[in-house]
Amino acid sequence: MLTPPAINLAPPAQDRLGVLSSTLPVVLAAPQVVLHGDRVATVAEVWAAEPWPHEGWDRRIHFFDGTERTLNWMALLDALNFCFWGESPRPRALERGTVPAAPPDPDSIPRWRVQWRGTWYNGYNALAVALRRAVEAGMPLWDAGYLARLDEATLAAILQPDPDANGTAVPIPLFAERLANAREVGRVLLAQYDGQFANVITAAQGDAVALALHIAAHFPSFDDVATWRGPAGSDPPQTVALLKRAQILVADIASAFAGQGWGAFTNLAELTAFADYKVPQLLRRLGILDYAPDLAARIDRLELIPPGSPDEIAIRAATVWGVEWLRRALAARGMAVAPAAIDYRLWLAGQQTHAQDRPYHRTRTMYY
Repeated sequence: MLTPPAINLAPPAQDRLGVLSSTLPVVLAAPQVVLHGDRVATVAEVWAAEPWPHEGWDRRIHFFDGTERTLNWMALLDALNFCFWGESPRPRALERGTVPAAPPDPDSIPRWRVQWRGTWYNGYNALAVALRRAVEAGMPLWDAGYLARLDEATLAAILQPDPDANGTAVPIPLFAERLANAREVGRVLLAQYDGQFANVITAAQGDAVALALHIAAHFPSFDDVATWRGPAGSDPPQTVALLKRAQILVADIASAFAGQGWGAFTNLAELTAFADYKVPQLLRRLGILDYAPDLAARIDRLELIPPGSPDEIAIRAATVWGVEWLRRALAARGMAVAPAAIDYRLWLAGQQTHAQDRPYHRTRTMYY
């Protein structure tokens, strides 16, 4: 739902991804999440007066040799790029009428972590480090045949968490899904693309949108869509496309190759936000996104929000449109900024915690 002042709600005339078109009915009807148009305008005004943060592929943590090997490694990276948080403390039951306690310190929530070259990493950065150091240890993670035959023990060793000073090590969640996804990358590349992700890019003719759709169509673990039945739950089912990891793989390749060579895509600006955990948390910090009281209390108590539930779909749909409205508000101020760049700015800000931060929603899923 949207509060005034409203921003143009129409999806673009050409929405080949189908993400904006299919998420819009959710945003307009779902009561669980509210987007505040006045805050969109305020944030856009502030951002328009500030330097935009630099986007770049961090070669300190990523493998990059500039060849087709890099592309295969990146396909593996984003096939495994989801859900890094450990088990949350059990939420306490609240008596009727009581106010929830302050949420736990985000730093106290267990996360899968690795240490490399004297620095601790968690989340996505830890995954990049784990896969890079595996390559440096002699594992050919760019080889489709190797990935198709990857065994459980080898992947477990690659993703082994490092213990902290207290000997605590949080295992990476959803390990079985990660193993299946890694094997899928190798298997599909071998069966359809002569073992090279470069041929996937060629099949999409360098079109960013076509590539994202191609990835989702041919690599099933990237096919991030949901079914929504409306606020009452009894309306005819509607397919909601989100395509987080398919889109982010395209954006990552463009960034890694600095828009040249394999990363020289057309239509990058048609990609949407990558609806995950951190971006809605940052939209909430900025006052753009708000939750209905019951959902807010559940998120703040770290209750699990089931994947594919109306609440989860509403959160992700609002994330997509919160970023899209920021894009439109910036465009009205003379700034042409792609949704992926807005998403990156929000994600980057989310790497620094603030005292006023509320927790991000907890959904166990392989899609983000």
